[in-house]
Amino acid sequence: MKKKLWFAVTLAITCLLFGCGTVNTVLRDDSVPRRNLSHVKSPCETIPRIYSGISYNICTLRGKPSSPTLWMGAAPELMLVDLVLSGVLDTVVLPYTVYEQIYEGSIDLRK
Repeated sequence: MKKKLWFAVTLAITCLLFGCGTVNTVLRDDSVPRRNLSHVKSPCETIPRIYSGISYNICTLRGKPSSPTLWMGAAPELMLVDLVLSGVLDTVVLPYTVYEQIYEGSIDLRK
C-alpha cells in the first residue's frame, strides 16, 4: 500500500514540475517559454528572470488557449498550486536569476 501511495505522490510532483513556470523559465532554454506562451496567445512581451516562474504563470493565465489542455486554460485552479510552487522555487534560485537578469536581461517573447 505504501508503494502505491509513494508512486502516486511522485507522479503528482513530477507532473507539477513539468508544468512549473520556474522549470520552464530557469532550467530550460528561452525558446520554451516563448513557444508555450505563443500557443496561448499571451499578451506578454517579456518576462523578467527574477521570479520568472510566477511571471510565466501569470502570462499563461492571461492568454487565450487555442485548445484546452491541463495547464493552458482547462484547470486554472491547478495553476494556482503551480503559482505557489513557482514562488517557492523562484525564491530558492533567486541568486542565480538576479545574476542572469543583470547579464542576460529579461526573456524576450517577441522573437
